[in-house]
Amino acid sequence: MFAEWFKLIITINAIVNFLLLLGMVFLERKKPENIIAWLTILTFLPIIGFFIYLMFGSGLSVRVRRMIRKKSISERDIMRNIDGIATLEEAKIDDTLKDNSELVSLCYSYGSYPLPGNGIKVFTDGNATLAALKKDLLAAEKTINIEYYIFADDKTGQEVLDILCRKAREGVDVKLIYDSVGSRKAPRKFFKKLEKAGGKIGEFFPPLLHLRLINLKVNYRNHRKIVAIDGKIGYTGGINIRDDHMGLDKKLKPWRDTHVRIEGSGVYGLQNIFLDDWRYCTNDTTPPRLYLENGYFPSPRICGDATIQVIDSGPDSEVPKIKETFIKMITNARSRVFIETPYFIPDETFMAALRIAAKSGVDIRIIVPATPDKHTVYLATLSYLKEMVELGVKVYLYQGFLHSKVILVDDNLLSIGTCNTDNRSFSLNFEDTVIMYSKELNNQHQKIIENDIKNSQYVDIEYFKKKRWITKMLQAIMRLLSALF
Repeated sequence: MFAEWFKLIITINAIVNFLLLLGMVFLERKKPENIIAWLTILTFLPIIGFFIYLMFGSGLSVRVRRMIRKKSISERDIMRNIDGIATLEEAKIDDTLKDNSELVSLCYSYGSYPLPGNGIKVFTDGNATLAALKKDLLAAEKTINIEYYIFADDKTGQEVLDILCRKAREGVDVKLIYDSVGSRKAPRKFFKKLEKAGGKIGEFFPPLLHLRLINLKVNYRNHRKIVAIDGKIGYTGGINIRDDHMGLDKKLKPWRDTHVRIEGSGVYGLQNIFLDDWRYCTNDTTPPRLYLENGYFPSPRICGDATIQVIDSGPDSEVPKIKETFIKMITNARSRVFIETPYFIPDETFMAALRIAAKSGVDIRIIVPATPDKHTVYLATLSYLKEMVELGVKVYLYQGFLHSKVILVDDNLLSIGTCNTDNRSFSLNFEDTVIMYSKELNNQHQKIIENDIKNSQYVDIEYFKKKRWITKMLQAIMRLLSALF
């Protein structure tokens, strides 16, 4: 009797796996590496693998994708209605943009306008970022739009939320978006304080029936960190609103991160991304023209000499815009490519771009943390780094936890944002990054990275050869499954 039941279960499992395979190939159109990884799980974890796939593997439904796209606002349509914004051809007259004209055109094709005259301040730790952010929030006059993957109910989160509540009571239009998964430890009553003060909140991809353990979109996270204040000052980067990002976690000290403050027309790009997310997660139907009339996109001011483009990406799009932007940056490089990332799990196209650049004589340096926060992801990271070392790429392990998401190319190009160099950020998360065209910023940040390298361990091939066999085996397994991370 048991044997018959066992055969039945195995047969049903095989049929279900076959149907899932058809869905992955023809409906979701997953990449081959994703399909292989999921088939491995479904084969070696029968029944259990099916439920894991339902929770983490199934793609965004056509309905959700359509809703997100329907709610989105065209950045270029907004820019056309703002007096003082140069056309694409006028913007490309700038010498720095001339050197990167192909990249500028690529980003423009993704809907991102080149916005000049920005003042840029780069932060390399959480406390300095938080101090500047609180000062700017307190000075807000009309609007505060704030969106974080992690907004915690701890000392840091309470300080920021108290300021948001205060500004809402003063009559400032305050909107807050938090990600359901990233902010899962913060109770809803924590955010309700803002609503009671007159602000508005939105939860991105909330769970079924508001039960945290039942979220069929748990694999798709809004990883963005965006602040737009009065349409004039913006923030984005790696730092979340949580104590450990301020360096208060003893296991992950020192915490090294990178965040950027933008003053000028470049804030329009961040504002646009926020409003897209807000319109989707709150079902807001405000006509876009009202955003212009109500001061969300004020007249541009010259606040510095940096021209920037803000790029967003997410699983709602057929095109991995940030990944393709990074690949273009790498393939166009003539002298150097410096990458700082907490997780290095690229797909084959990204690896190919690095491989070609390395073999062309470009100085490529990759800096990752020596202290991991996610051990399974770190094992996969080491596997890919070994391949980079074999290609002649210089790899460094920062002595602490490096959470920066930075790519520096040649002497006039810099990207700072929320996007890691991994499959999750490229394909599964909603992300943003700021492409900055500026020799001065590039030079300043090159010095920051060189200082990070001084505080890092250089990794050669002997480092990997000395690893125990069990570690090497786990690296191989995690690499096989890395498309799912």
